[in-house]
Amino acid sequence: MSVHEVAASGFGSEAEAYERARPSYPPEAVAWFVESLQIRPGTLVVDVGAGTGKLTRLLTPTAAKIVAVEPVAAMRVPLAHLAGVTGIAAATAESLPVRTGAVDAITVAQAFHWFDARAALGEFHRVLRPGGRLGLVWNARDRNVRWVDGVWSIMDRVEKRAPWRAHVDWHESAFVDTPWFTPLTERTFRHEQVLTPDEVVERVQSVSHVAVLPPDRRAAVLDEVRTLLRTDPDTAGHDRLVMPYRVDAYWAERR
Repeated sequence: MSVHEVAASGFGSEAEAYERARPSYPPEAVAWFVESLQIRPGTLVVDVGAGTGKLTRLLTPTAAKIVAVEPVAAMRVPLAHLAGVTGIAAATAESLPVRTGAVDAITVAQAFHWFDARAALGEFHRVLRPGGRLGLVWNARDRNVRWVDGVWSIMDRVEKRAPWRAHVDWHESAFVDTPWFTPLTERTFRHEQVLTPDEVVERVQSVSHVAVLPPDRRAAVLDEVRTLLRTDPDTAGHDRLVMPYRVDAYWAERR
């Protein structure tokens, strides 16, 4: 199974910006994930679509055996420097290099929308042991602050063909009536990311659909964000800005 061309190109060219500018996950969300997925010392956890290891590094204190799976080579570079990771695999969600029934838990952070959902769920069912659990989590854009909504409104124009926009109810279409997993259990968390104006621009730059734009169009988008931050009354003259996120977390059990 090939990687979505926008993900392969965009994340490949902006892996360093992704690592610097993307938010992490709040401790309470990670604790809920660890408890819900029954992650313990020695359990085998496969973090699929691990990216630069935003979630991976937060799971290592559990002393579980963690294998990070990431198909984009540039994104795997930071993973190689993470302590406590048992292994790193260049593979996709739809074809995991893991034997059948060997895995206790699978985590997917900020990545499931890039997968062929049906094929990935079938593969997750194959590698998980009976009763093993799957966890999905996203940092979703909280648009309740005016300037933040302005930034994401700029992104709306860029991301018209982003895969998640065609699958707003992905969890219903992927999990309803699946013979492989129980219905999803859901929990929502909140957190904030403190950024300089330049880091907000880099946060936008790290988005795959921005990274793949022709250089002149990409520069225009980033300049539009800079102009907004320079002129909006809530951001003008500020050297620290608070960007809020809603964290959507889910888990299901392998049937």
